[in-house]
Amino acid sequence: MNNPYELDPALVSPAPTSWKGMLRYLGPGFILSASIVGSGELIATTALGAEAGFVAMWVILVSCLVKVFVQLEFGKHAIHSGETTFQAFNQIPGPKFGKGNWATWLWLIMMLIKPLQVGGIIGGVGLVLNILVPSVPVWIWVCIIAPIVSLMIFKGKYGFIEKLSLILIGGFAIFTVACVIGVQYTEFAFSKSDIIEGLSFWNGIPVAVIGVAIAAFGITGVGGDEVMAYNYWLLEKGYAARAGKREDTPEWETRAKGWIRVMYWDAFLSMLVYTFMTLAFYILGAAILNAQGLKPEGFETVRTLSRMYTDSLGGWAEIAFLVGAFFVLFSTLFSALAAWSRLFSDAFGAVGWIDYFDPKSRARTIGFLAFFFPALWAALFFWFGDPVFMVLAGGAITAAILLLVVVGAVHFRYKRLPASLKPSIFYDIGFWISVLSIAFLAALAVVKAWEKFQSEI
Repeated sequence: MNNPYELDPALVSPAPTSWKGMLRYLGPGFILSASIVGSGELIATTALGAEAGFVAMWVILVSCLVKVFVQLEFGKHAIHSGETTFQAFNQIPGPKFGKGNWATWLWLIMMLIKPLQVGGIIGGVGLVLNILVPSVPVWIWVCIIAPIVSLMIFKGKYGFIEKLSLILIGGFAIFTVACVIGVQYTEFAFSKSDIIEGLSFWNGIPVAVIGVAIAAFGITGVGGDEVMAYNYWLLEKGYAARAGKREDTPEWETRAKGWIRVMYWDAFLSMLVYTFMTLAFYILGAAILNAQGLKPEGFETVRTLSRMYTDSLGGWAEIAFLVGAFFVLFSTLFSALAAWSRLFSDAFGAVGWIDYFDPKSRARTIGFLAFFFPALWAALFFWFGDPVFMVLAGGAITAAILLLVVVGAVHFRYKRLPASLKPSIFYDIGFWISVLSIAFLAALAVVKAWEKFQSEI
């Protein structure tokens, strides 16, 4: 596709109906998984498990399951409209400031805090490499990694991003599952009653870890920025182009429903992958780290996390863990930079700073941001120096961004969705469970922030 943001009539085609046919078009959701597995699972999820034990496992499971319906609504809108995220956001009712809608400006403001999260990730990569090669300081490794990931995204096309994302998460997923099995043969083995306790939401969450639980809810599963990025991957994969420009004809309706069905499988299969991975990381944190009173923080974050592997498989596993941790954290840098360079370029276009739909203007802006963001993330890590704090701070703002995403999803569902594509009652029930869960999280976050403010004045 020369320009994936133009609906080329030559690409119009019916959606595949066989598994073999659909397999060719799966991938956008797995790019999100590459981002999710790194920051949320390896750091935030294990931090919550280390602090709370098994009792808060249901928070992680709910976080992964409920938010996917909001992602589906964004995906449907991309397919039937062909619009980018901020092209769609600019049509949400409300005041405009210049060319930009209030929703676009609010997102840009909230994203001022979000770089902390990925700054923690790039710092984590530096810490991993420093343990592998101690003679090279952490700051040098960070300075090496930043331009490498920039160069990979600078000219990175969709196909390259999709393939590398799958490679980066595959090996580490297999190793993590092996560790969950291995821990059962150690003194840290977990029992059936531990799992039942973890899934019993009526037991509540210890007050001391509610803040970590809120951040973990925001960062595990699909986050706000990842839901918003899903549109670009669907457009670049060609879903909207193959459905074709919207027409009030039975032929277009059939094509649109077909490609939406393929998108459903893409989203749900990738959800199964990151949900399974998330639970595996949580169990390791709860079984091994919590049992020993270990808490990943500061420059000891990576060494503490490695105990999940060395204590379950033996000392030899540390090197394997470090190699795996490098790839899973690097996958977050890689996929996050690919998404951010598109999100910000699109937002800049929505407020009138660039023309996102001009290929040269878009490529120039994406290229600049591909170098700008890693430099910013590195600088933030040098300033704060604590990957866990930085990732959890980013997780908290991700929860807030999810509120904006919910507003967009409700608008897409009830104001922009063609009547011919109206979903079933069961879909709408799932959608509203997703919406209300996110709203509850936001209310809880406000209450906890107010309580913390009062305690400090």
